[in-house]
Amino acid sequence: MNKTVEVLPDQPALVARSLELILSRLKTAIEQRGQFTIALSGGSTPKPLYEAIANLDLPWDKIHVFWGDERYVPPDHPDSNELMTRRAWLDRVAIPAANIHAIPTLEANPEQSAVKYEQHLQEFFNSAPGKFPAIDVVLLGMGDDAHTASLFPHTEALKVSDRLITVGNKDGNPRITFTYPLINAARSVIFLVAGANKRPALAQIFAPVADDFAYPSRLIKPQGELWWLLDSAAGLELKP
Repeated sequence: MNKTVEVLPDQPALVARSLELILSRLKTAIEQRGQFTIALSGGSTPKPLYEAIANLDLPWDKIHVFWGDERYVPPDHPDSNELMTRRAWLDRVAIPAANIHAIPTLEANPEQSAVKYEQHLQEFFNSAPGKFPAIDVVLLGMGDDAHTASLFPHTEALKVSDRLITVGNKDGNPRITFTYPLINAARSVIFLVAGANKRPALAQIFAPVADDFAYPSRLIKPQGELWWLLDSAAGLELKP
């Protein structure tokens, strides 16, 4: 794992730096493998990034978009990560519909949705059961409780190590989420973290010793690159 921590002056700088990293890895992926795969996060922090990407002229037919997690709501629900991303980015560009790999949320239950999305990933990446495909970039946020994707503290999803997708739980509400081994198989993982309320969690995540199940972002240790991009409010205590 190649870990880099950068503290940026503000959120616009955070967006600019994350865009720079993504475009560099997009270029390399297309040159080397003919396509670029990216898993997106929800929330307010990455929304300006998606809006910035939508303004670019990119080889959309070679870009495949996934999501690292999703609330178990219909895709037109206000809380849907897919809906936010479509409005900010995907509906504004000429990306083929087949390149948008949304998490299914209209199955009979969340468990069926998790199985269906896992099967879709295995088919797309041509990966055998038990093998974790290498997504080019996985974007992650982090909550003030140190959760990432829908891997929340002290939940069963943190114990799943033999699946790509599982059911997360937030206050009794199910979510569909990447498992931490799938995230860790990525070529690049990029955390975008903003706000002073994240400092206590970050202190535990970067501590030499802490409880991974209390601070789930500690479980993210990818085989490739790990980038922590923090705004100055979040990263105040981590500045060199």
